[in-house]
Amino acid sequence: MIRVLVVDDQALLRGSFRLLVDSATDLEVVGEAANGREAVELVRSVSPDVVLMDIRMPEMDGIDATGRISGGAKVLILTTFDLDAYVFAALRAGASGFLLKDTPPVELLAGIRVVAAGEGLLAPTVTRRLIEEFGRRPERRVTRTLEGVTGREREVLVLIARGLSNVEIMGELHLSAGTVKTHIGRLLGKLQARDRAQLVIWAYEAGLVGAGG
Repeated sequence: MIRVLVVDDQALLRGSFRLLVDSATDLEVVGEAANGREAVELVRSVSPDVVLMDIRMPEMDGIDATGRISGGAKVLILTTFDLDAYVFAALRAGASGFLLKDTPPVELLAGIRVVAAGEGLLAPTVTRRLIEEFGRRPERRVTRTLEGVTGREREVLVLIARGLSNVEIMGELHLSAGTVKTHIGRLLGKLQARDRAQLVIWAYEAGLVGAGG
């Protein structure tokens, strides 16, 4: 059972998300929070697997809350704006991905499962726009090193940052599905990244990819 914490300052939306999540046999809502501060405290007490996090909230917004959340909980950002500046900041803070609030119910539930499994919820087009956004903010770039990363792992990392799926990486590098998963798992461990979304940021900050791809 995947444990979900719902965070939104609008009670009606929280209730709607609770009903939707609880309608799935493999998901359950273990708590609700009206702001980021409550969310951080609840994560410590209820230990959710996934936090559905609104961005704009009183007292503490979703970005600050995401940066303070620990304990293995994955953060899935919910926003009304497609790729606004807040989303990029949230990804930098450690979010595993984002969805629009008007995402169809089936896709929202699927997104929770994807994030719970440790994969970043970023489509290839979103990945490219993420890198482009980072490229427009050179003053925020952080130098990263890839010490201990093998040549093949570096190739896989570049393809992830370009937005390729596992299947596409298999075709590009002529590898089996298991080998690709192994490389990604090792990258996550060596770079101490939570998921695919964090690997994209690592690749950018290590200079492997830039705004031009």
